[in-house]
Amino acid sequence: MTTARPASSRRSRTRANGDGTVYQRKDGRWEAAGYVLAPGNTRKRVRVYGATRKDALTKLTEKIAASNRGLPVATADSTVSAYLTYWLDGVAVHHLRENTHTRYATSIRLHLKPGLGAKKLARLTTRDVRTFLDGLRTTCQCCVQERDSVQRSCCAIGQCCEKRLSPLTVTYVHAVLKSALEHAVREIELPRNVARNVKTTTPRPRRFQPLTATEARQLLQAANSDRLHALYELALRTGLRKGELLGLHWEDLDLDGGTATIHRSLQRTRSQGLTILHTKTLASERRIALPTECINSLKIHQEREQEERRAAGTGWTDNGLVFTTQKGKPLDPTNLTRRFRRLLHSAELRTIRFHDLRHSTATLLLEQGVDLFVIKELLGHAHIGVTAGVYAHVRLRLQRQAIDTLGSALGPCGLRSPRISKSIASPELGRCDDR
Repeated sequence: MTTARPASSRRSRTRANGDGTVYQRKDGRWEAAGYVLAPGNTRKRVRVYGATRKDALTKLTEKIAASNRGLPVATADSTVSAYLTYWLDGVAVHHLRENTHTRYATSIRLHLKPGLGAKKLARLTTRDVRTFLDGLRTTCQCCVQERDSVQRSCCAIGQCCEKRLSPLTVTYVHAVLKSALEHAVREIELPRNVARNVKTTTPRPRRFQPLTATEARQLLQAANSDRLHALYELALRTGLRKGELLGLHWEDLDLDGGTATIHRSLQRTRSQGLTILHTKTLASERRIALPTECINSLKIHQEREQEERRAAGTGWTDNGLVFTTQKGKPLDPTNLTRRFRRLLHSAELRTIRFHDLRHSTATLLLEQGVDLFVIKELLGHAHIGVTAGVYAHVRLRLQRQAIDTLGSALGPCGLRSPRISKSIASPELGRCDDR
């Protein structure tokens, strides 16, 4: 006698109207299908696949949820433009920092959609991507974006300014496209990522001229009378990033133990303005030792802050930050850049970026023979290859110094005529045998 399946069990496997269907294919994969909002404000049936029923159902649920939020769900037969819109607003927005998402959106709006947007996603080829990137490198952007027609300049008057994208920007646009297509591959919308088959030339690293030890001392001396003297001390002696300095809280400092915990950063975002965020990567979260000079300057800065707090009275904004305005509000990164330029001018130093203080710290440490791994930990780089790559010019100079030192130690030993057969003893190097 066959026992009927409980009604509760049947109901648990019944999907509501509009939730789509899920079933197992003959090849063993699971397929889920349902209707979603498509470009052009139409409804379209989409199919997704997974190794298990749960995988397929999860993918379909994500697409239906995005559709319910009013986001068109692009598929392989959609245009590249439609898919990029879906990926940027429905996928990337959930795992990118806001400023990174803004830069992605700019690359898509200015370059990817005008160049590749009309093509079908499923028919996009490696040649299409290569031709597009070659065009970015060689085409005047004033003409492509039609800025010349508005301003009546450049190609519109027959005098092209030949304003082309830098190799770094072209590489960035390529990276955005690869990320978007990689998600299409993961969702099994595409069999492969055609953008990965295009090799772009590695852009040359931006040249920077860090401060020498003499210039660094000159800057610190000029900053003695500045209310942010402690900030410049930290920047030069520890290599902290601008956002890390401005996001530093008093509770992050152990002035008695001489350490600082770095796990926050102050950033300006479009939606929230100045806001405290976590550091960009896990490697950026670190605990560093504070030099004695920094500890002393921070204690002086703390006393000055207490005086400013008493002077401001009820107008003081208490947020726990170490470096603030005279009213206790967060310091704007742009305003700090302006103050830094004025400080360079008063110190009679050449103009550099604030970020070059970080480069100066690493360069000076390398030149003093500090191990590369120690510098990597201090700076908070994710991989030691990043540290080695950024400061390759310093390593080459150190190699030259090492070779010259070895040459001085060896002396003229290898320059003697090979006809001399006698061995000459050296009190420093032992025997020097010409045989």
